[in-house]
Amino acid sequence: MKKLPMLINGQWVGEDRPGGHPVYNPSTGEQIAAITAGTKEDVDAAVAAARAAFESPEWQRVRPYERGQLLTELAREIRSDLDRWAELECADVGKPISQARADAEAAARYFEFYGGAADKVTGDTIPIEAGLLNATVLEPVGVTAHIIPWNYPLQIIARSVGAAIATGNAVIVKSAEDTPLTAHALAEWFSASWLPAGIFQHITGLGQEVGGPLAAHPGIGHVTFTGSVPTGISVMKAAAANVVPVTLELGGKSPNIVFADADLAKALDGVTKAIIQNAGQTCSAGSRLLVEESVKEEFLARLAEKFASLTIGPGKDDPDVGPILNDKQYRQIMDRIEEAKKTGRVVAGGEAVSPPGGGNGRYIRPTIIDGLAPDDPAAQEEIFGPVLTVFSFRDEAEAVALANGTDYGLVAGIWTKDIDVAHAAAARLKAGQVFINSYGAAGGVQMPFGGYKKSGIGREKGFVALRNYVQIKNIAIKFGD
Repeated sequence: MKKLPMLINGQWVGEDRPGGHPVYNPSTGEQIAAITAGTKEDVDAAVAAARAAFESPEWQRVRPYERGQLLTELAREIRSDLDRWAELECADVGKPISQARADAEAAARYFEFYGGAADKVTGDTIPIEAGLLNATVLEPVGVTAHIIPWNYPLQIIARSVGAAIATGNAVIVKSAEDTPLTAHALAEWFSASWLPAGIFQHITGLGQEVGGPLAAHPGIGHVTFTGSVPTGISVMKAAAANVVPVTLELGGKSPNIVFADADLAKALDGVTKAIIQNAGQTCSAGSRLLVEESVKEEFLARLAEKFASLTIGPGKDDPDVGPILNDKQYRQIMDRIEEAKKTGRVVAGGEAVSPPGGGNGRYIRPTIIDGLAPDDPAAQEEIFGPVLTVFSFRDEAEAVALANGTDYGLVAGIWTKDIDVAHAAAARLKAGQVFINSYGAAGGVQMPFGGYKKSGIGREKGFVALRNYVQIKNIAIKFGD
């Protein structure tokens, strides 16, 4: 079984070490690789190498457009072998191959977008007074840490690393121990490129052994983290000890709000896709459904029928719904479903499935639960699985109150033909992204993505994300008499 080494200072490290952590294909439960168990010493070595590479004349001489050309070249590489990247992501995460292919294309688009932006990150001149030229210069923060989640590793690496390299930083990626394959493939590409050693590094291992020391390291200039709220708080505390800024994306409990006048067929399709993508293991999943009271029973009956028709199986077979990542995640989801059954009514799903070819993989039939109180834990807390909770509302005010009634605020969907209602609701929703008559699930590389409340701090994607990785220097030049 192949053990994946780490890339530190241009060298492959750890393949010959004893131990490590196994990597399983969620679709079958079969071991497909192992990772090197990184240590705090590896983090120290990576940060030292990144700092030296960042400050080296070799890297400082690289012009912005040349950094952009490198990222654009990587985008072309991914597109030229899209099936290989998709197959790696499918094996790693278990998601349907068509979704993995879309992820690979999205990664290419991120690298392409930030490649094009690299020489367009500009400062300003500010009028002060006669004889004073005042300008701002945007400079890289230095060494950036990227702690990657297991559910969309290829996309999430691309969107943060692309922005960080475009702005001239040295980056260290810590991949999730469960899903390292595409991160390793990117490390192989960067290692073979002209990039100076230490500008891109990849370390592996458990969060407490590698991720924690990385977030707490005084040599880091910025930390980007996607994951759970408790871990995000720990990352923020660790970075705060060094007065280091963070970008945190910490999940959601996102609502789809369906008004009676909506195109119900389109809403059905949008609501379904929003909760079954990657088997609901998506931070921006539409995990709550709010339906206007007068159409609730009709809509719910049609939705249950749609859920019953969904195909479930291994990712390579390209079903509608793939597996749950691992046994731990599966048990957490099933426990939440069983608890919700005590006070709610299961309209669809709510059970484990053993599809053909699924081996020892874990599968859950997409679930709809009605009748819960709005403050029920299943309606308030992120389940991170294919579980949809349903509520009704009488008017726009009640819909907005229900939508805003959690600790999260990542994404929201509004379905209505009334443009006044749509805009009024969108203005009052506490969410970082609001979709009207669609549900993008954070789609669009140009759209700023991030949350209100406990969904996180800062924004990724789009031009705004470039500001995560720069600092502003003001220069005032006095001239003349």
